[in-house]
Amino acid sequence: MTEEWTPPPTIEVLFAASAINSPTAGARTERALPSGNAPFQFYSLATPNGQKPAILLEELGIEYDAHVIDIMSGDQFTSGFVSVNPNSKIPAALDKHGGADGKTPVRLFESVSIILYLADKYHRFIPSEPEKRAEVINWLFWQIGGQGPMTGNFGHFMVYAPPDKKEARDYGVARYGMETQRLCSVLDNHLKGKTYIVGEEYTIADIAIFPWFQQLRKGYLHKSGISAKDFLGTDKYTHVNAWADRIFERPAVKRGLTVCQGGKAKPWLEEKKESSL
Repeated sequence: MTEEWTPPPTIEVLFAASAINSPTAGARTERALPSGNAPFQFYSLATPNGQKPAILLEELGIEYDAHVIDIMSGDQFTSGFVSVNPNSKIPAALDKHGGADGKTPVRLFESVSIILYLADKYHRFIPSEPEKRAEVINWLFWQIGGQGPMTGNFGHFMVYAPPDKKEARDYGVARYGMETQRLCSVLDNHLKGKTYIVGEEYTIADIAIFPWFQQLRKGYLHKSGISAKDFLGTDKYTHVNAWADRIFERPAVKRGLTVCQGGKAKPWLEEKKESSL
């Protein structure tokens, strides 16, 4: 008979040694954030959450500086980063020309908070009609409350969890994988007969949802060679795949996906610079 699990006296007994994770918040080292000359400063990595604001910034075509935050090196725990995002997660941003006066700096953290702020500020990619705006916000909350965390948890157990934790990984992959499939089904049902999430209008709802579905199509590859795409059977979500293909064809989306990728702020600019040498 398998011994049943019971919780130890405190959670601290279960903590694995880690140089990154901690149960407490706040800065661990003193270091100022880099800052360029552009009005908008963006601090991120090319993860699905980081890609949401990056895509919108490219769609808007506004002047911004991108800065790579190396989360494996603990950049997110420096005093400068924590001053912008007390939660020590990417992405984060600083609008140096924020506020009603256009001069007061506004700090921004949480990916959907950043894109909603930008959409409202520039009056683009968010409908003005109350019913359509409400529908966009419905899907933004769906994304941050369901699609993002559930897909991320699935990816953790599928690819990143300790290899010797077989039972835990089976449980985690089954629990979060099934919920990820259910959420893909929700999206597939919704997109039937639609070009974009909110009918025929491309909005920040599309921008927020696309990177996480793209992660299922192109990312989460187990060392065995089994991909999330094949494991979950994402090809069966025909309406979502057709929508994702349309989104991916946008030049701003292709650039946005690569912002802060591979240690480069805007890789396409650096590649252009290198080719001209």
